[in-house]
Amino acid sequence: MSTHHYIACDLGAESGRVVLGTLADGKVALEEIHRFPNGPVAVNGSLRWDVLGLFDEIRTGLRKVSKRGVTIEGVSADSWGVDYVWVKGDEPLLTAPYHYRDARTDGALERAFAVVPADDIFGETGIQFMTINTLYQLHADLEQRPWTLKTAEQFLNIGDYFNFLLSGIMRAEESLASTTQLFDPVARRWSKTLIKKFGFPVLVFPDLVPSGTTLGSLREALAAESGFAEAQVVASCSHDTGAAVAAVPAEGRHWAYISSGTWSLLGIERTKPIISEKSRQMNFTNEVGYGGSIRFLKNITGLWMLQECRRAWDRSDYGELMKLAERAEPLKALIDPDDERFAKRGNMPDRIAAFCRETKQSVPAGPGEFARCIFESLALLYRQTLEQMEEVTGEPIKTLHIVGGGSQNVLLNQLAANATGRMVIAGPVEATATGNILIQAIALGHLNSLDELRAVVRKSFEVTTFQPQDEGIWSKALERFRKLQQPG
Repeated sequence: MSTHHYIACDLGAESGRVVLGTLADGKVALEEIHRFPNGPVAVNGSLRWDVLGLFDEIRTGLRKVSKRGVTIEGVSADSWGVDYVWVKGDEPLLTAPYHYRDARTDGALERAFAVVPADDIFGETGIQFMTINTLYQLHADLEQRPWTLKTAEQFLNIGDYFNFLLSGIMRAEESLASTTQLFDPVARRWSKTLIKKFGFPVLVFPDLVPSGTTLGSLREALAAESGFAEAQVVASCSHDTGAAVAAVPAEGRHWAYISSGTWSLLGIERTKPIISEKSRQMNFTNEVGYGGSIRFLKNITGLWMLQECRRAWDRSDYGELMKLAERAEPLKALIDPDDERFAKRGNMPDRIAAFCRETKQSVPAGPGEFARCIFESLALLYRQTLEQMEEVTGEPIKTLHIVGGGSQNVLLNQLAANATGRMVIAGPVEATATGNILIQAIALGHLNSLDELRAVVRKSFEVTTFQPQDEGIWSKALERFRKLQQPG
């Protein structure tokens, strides 16, 4: 097999990376070339993204790769979902894009449901209701700053925006478009019904392309500065979760995955969306994956809570924190990660303590107990979500794959096995970049299928297996956990 080189520009809510991927002899190797911080910029009472600063970091990464002297055949960007940039002509952006945790969408669901009933929105899109969804952000624009929709030519979700900056081609890749709650996963097009009912101008919605679409060459200036004249920009899976799920090293049936990081995206892979009253009531979502697959999943607040705790403590020693959590008393206190108070930036330890006091539990004493409380609560939410999936689909889930940065958390992996009563397979850590790169390989004719992609992943990365323990203890803990959750 020939050797091929690709670049993944992987943008996360906390950091971004430029990763060099090499495919040879049926294996893929990754090398992180450039890492840079990311996060919200607080300005004029709002939270925004510094997307031009991020693009400058990507350019830096491309220049660093060029020093390796290898021929780059593909470049692709991926990102988190829902957020977007307004674009027009040669202007790189019209306004600094909002961060999904900005307060402008507080109460957005109620305002939107006054226009279109919730049942109709879910029936059109199959997407779970979250105030951060693009639908509610666009509705906020329409209400609060309508000039954006009148001035802009189109909006682009974040990963698609960076592929536009790289190639000059404006397209909406399906996996990322499906996160907006304005995409019809059955017809595989923008929902004309919702666009019309909300009064959004049709022309701002970009042309859609499937995952793994080659957009074109790098912009001339970027090709000249990097030396990558032969590189093609590929819309792989522009949504980072879509890319990560493609790289789950699974075989056969009856498995689920968690893409673990700031969010825990827990789901299964299906061939068709599941849009039913039961899936709506349980707030499941139907996002598009590679090859037209459906990621039937639930967005769960993940390691975000621990990230906010560490920010409040000004504590950067993650390893020591994990040791403290391992030594902390098990199941001393539990929280409901879905409680709205945990969704926004702020003093997370104080919010967790307040929840424990309100529910007449012991308040965690120190960082180790807070961390353990978060991990055990997440593990129990994983179990509840898996059981709900089994109820909706009527099919058992026997194995849980955990991929992404959170798969390095040995304690959380073991707690997930204990709480769910299922074998957990952890790894690869770099699932998003791996999926991004190997989808490029398919698009450029170097691999043939998703099955072949996953075979490459299994051959390339070691995984760690965790077996469930203490089943009786965790069944009792689940009863406690359910009593803590808000009605509905």
